Amino acid sequence: MEMEKTNQVHEGRNIKRFREMLGIKQETLAYELGDGWTQKKVSQLEAKESIEKDILEQVAKILNVSSEAIQHFNEESAINIISSTFHDNASGVNYKCEMTFNPIEKLIESHEENKKLYERLLESEKSKVELLEKLLNSK
Repeated sequence: MEMEKTNQVHEGRNIKRFREMLGIKQETLAYELGDGWTQKKVSQLEAKESIEKDILEQVAKILNVSSEAIQHFNEESAINIISSTFHDNASGVNYKCEMTFNPIEKLIESHEENKKLYERLLESEKSKVELLEKLLNSK
């Protein structure tokens, strides 16, 4: 008797979901994957139910998610959790749902880091201008 897999995860579809959530085009992912990769090849990858481990890890690294997130993300389960949490919260029960990866937070962190770097560079340039002005004025 053959065991039937329930809630089979489609890794290619999950790659597509993460890629789209991050606003990354297939062409961009193909470029990041390197030589031999095209938009069409990425499209074919996203159509595959199971992805080779080395490719899965490479894609996960580019998308800045764990390969496990791609392997185990199940939209139906996520919808059930959200639905259950909504109904439970409505009845007064409070569940804490923690996400291991939030693309918006990553984007904000990156923006804040870039802003700090820009401010440091700006201060450095201001210091140089002041020093040059002092040198010019002293002559």
